[in-house]
Amino acid sequence: MNYKIISSCSTGNAVILRDIVLIDCGVTFKRLEKYYKKLKIVLLTHIHSDHFKKEIIKKLAQERPTLRFACCEWLLKPLLECGVNKNNIDILQIGTKYDYKLFKIIPIKLYHDVPQCGYRVLFDDYKVIYMTDTKTVEGISAKNYDLYLIEGNYDEDEIQERIKQKQQECKYVYEFRAKDSHLSKQQASEFLLENMGENSEYVFMHEHVER
Repeated sequence: MNYKIISSCSTGNAVILRDIVLIDCGVTFKRLEKYYKKLKIVLLTHIHSDHFKKEIIKKLAQERPTLRFACCEWLLKPLLECGVNKNNIDILQIGTKYDYKLFKIIPIKLYHDVPQCGYRVLFDDYKVIYMTDTKTVEGISAKNYDLYLIEGNYDEDEIQERIKQKQQECKYVYEFRAKDSHLSKQQASEFLLENMGENSEYVFMHEHVER
């Protein structure tokens, strides 16, 4: 499977599947410069700037006037404000399958601190699930997919230890926010064990890096 993780962290997120599907647009245009001309569609998840960089979306829309952008309803207004032509925007409903001929897309309801979704991207011979920035994947099933791009933001034991270490300094805002809005490696691993097949591949996405 041809996929490229351009970036997946709190400073920027962008993944390209088979050169034609971009999921999230939270990196500089320079990071996308080698790839953007082949893109057929940009799938967007939520408004946070590490996933939705307004100036880059505007640049893509200008450079590629026929490029399609797909999202759930909460990103329609921000996309229009970026200068994306309304005729180039597909508003998707959670759980509905959309056929783009070369691939199919199904948005997945996720749970972050803003409205958020993930995506199933189904090629004829390859199935991908993309889920980041969510506190839970409860109720979601993806049996025997080929590629799992799933958030493993933090280790539960490590984050508890960091809270203990930082209690005296009262500097553990990230630690509490992560537990309320991001998926742990333990949660991700449990999901993978329940769903992966023998030949499945996975990548832990959006791993937190202490700065």
